Amino acid sequence: MHYKPILIIPGQVDSIFFEIFFKSINNIKIKSALIIICDFNVFKNNAKKYNFKKNFDLIHSDNEIKNVKKKSINIIDIKIKKNRNTYIQLKYNNNYINNCFENAFKILKKKITHKFLNGPINKKNFLNQKYLGITEYLAKNFNKKDIGMLIYNKELSVCPLTTHLPIKLVSKKITIKLIITRLKMINDFFIKNFKFKPKIAVTGLNPHCESILNYNEDDKIVLPAINLAKKKGILASGPYAADTVFLKQNRKKFNIILGMYHDQVLSPLKTLFEYDAVNITMGLPFLRVSPDHGPNEKMVNKNLSNPTSLSQALKFLDKI
Repeated sequence: MHYKPILIIPGQVDSIFFEIFFKSINNIKIKSALIIICDFNVFKNNAKKYNFKKNFDLIHSDNEIKNVKKKSINIIDIKIKKNRNTYIQLKYNNNYINNCFENAFKILKKKITHKFLNGPINKKNFLNQKYLGITEYLAKNFNKKDIGMLIYNKELSVCPLTTHLPIKLVSKKITIKLIITRLKMINDFFIKNFKFKPKIAVTGLNPHCESILNYNEDDKIVLPAINLAKKKGILASGPYAADTVFLKQNRKKFNIILGMYHDQVLSPLKTLFEYDAVNITMGLPFLRVSPDHGPNEKMVNKNLSNPTSLSQALKFLDKI
């Protein structure tokens, strides 16, 4: 089997990425070559800090990228500016991250690889309210309107219908078309990448799928969408009350739960599996994953961070 390289952007410099990356590489076996787009000196300094002994090499051209060494870490050097006090200013950090993404996009568009991983990024600082999240930022750069967030665990995965959207806007976003589109996306993704048709539970929007108002979204939108999806051969059912669908006996019945908003499904999943989950973006022309946590600036340099999510992300890409 030919293993395409895994393309990696560490993300912001002041994050736990390098700590969890070196921990992951020391603990798991990866057959795919690794290409990291970052400041070479930043990588080198972190390798020394975390006592990383494996080889790493600089690469400079597309030809080198296509023939990278599998037994070493391959680095595309993107310089980051510093001020006189060596403190990395926010605007420089954002420009640096953007340059890293732009270089990654060029490689992905040339189809040198289809495996892409980005490290944790402070979305508020980097996106500056232009996008809801990195998922939407990537979609815009590849002209994709229909994308979905999948938080994957082999026992149970979740997908929020709306992502980083304020609660007061959620009900306005939910439509029959959007639910059907997302259910089809989930179904197609599982068939393509996991070779089976998933059983999908769909939560309601309201507590107990009930409403004291005359208009109930669960009756008027969610249920009709599920019924239409069933006619298309999708194994969807619901709507289920979000406060009981995650109970042990219930979650055994499903491969994935589609929720109406972010915390409705991510909160229980992280309670169940903690760091053992991978953030996957469905609907892009390549496979994009990231650890299911943020940069956690407060933990930088403490060497106490859990690498499980990044390890699972690397193992997932390695097998695809």
